Amino acid sequence: MNTRIVELRKNILNKNDTLAHQLRSRFHAAGVTVFNWVSSPGTGKTELLKKTLIRLREMGFHSAALVGDLETDNDAVRLAESGVPARQIKTHTLCHLEADMVERHLEGWNLSDFDFLFIENIGNLVCPAAWDLGEDIRVVLLSATEGEDKPLKYPKLFHTADVVVLTKMDLAEPCEFNRHLAEQNVFAIRPGIPILATSAKRGIGLENLCTYLVSCRREEA
Repeated sequence: MNTRIVELRKNILNKNDTLAHQLRSRFHAAGVTVFNWVSSPGTGKTELLKKTLIRLREMGFHSAALVGDLETDNDAVRLAESGVPARQIKTHTLCHLEADMVERHLEGWNLSDFDFLFIENIGNLVCPAAWDLGEDIRVVLLSATEGEDKPLKYPKLFHTADVVVLTKMDLAEPCEFNRHLAEQNVFAIRPGIPILATSAKRGIGLENLCTYLVSCRREEA
């Protein structure tokens, strides 16, 4: 690869990492815990996030959400149905979110008003792995409809995860999804990582997911 292109990419990533570090300090000072939700397209992460936001609100917590997509405001509209502030980040041609996008879309929000900020990343298992958004916890979702080998095919993303959430588990049996094998593959990449099984449609595992998220909550500095 052209040396100048490699150097340019390094400079872009370095700039992003610097801004992500500044964002993380800002989040910590405000006492808001930030989750970066990453998955391939079609894992049901928007629906699961909406149900999660609703449940956290019922539990007395205050959340906000940023959601990335190439075009349309559809996902932000869906998340807003939960009753929490939600904003869409349109990336147009980019297949991932970057720290400066997150920073721009925080304008006007008082972060100390929130216990949690959820960032729903672009549906992609490759590009988002390299981009720090200042999050505390990276949540990687794996759907029962995808197959058990995704962690082995996309090891970098699963290696950077803090928790793996299995989604659409109501479809595990008809899709012949082998949960045990999927978990083995996850552990081969990231030994000992928490794995939570869910179904947004059936409400399976939602309480366990919210309990985990609350356990990650940071207090205001």
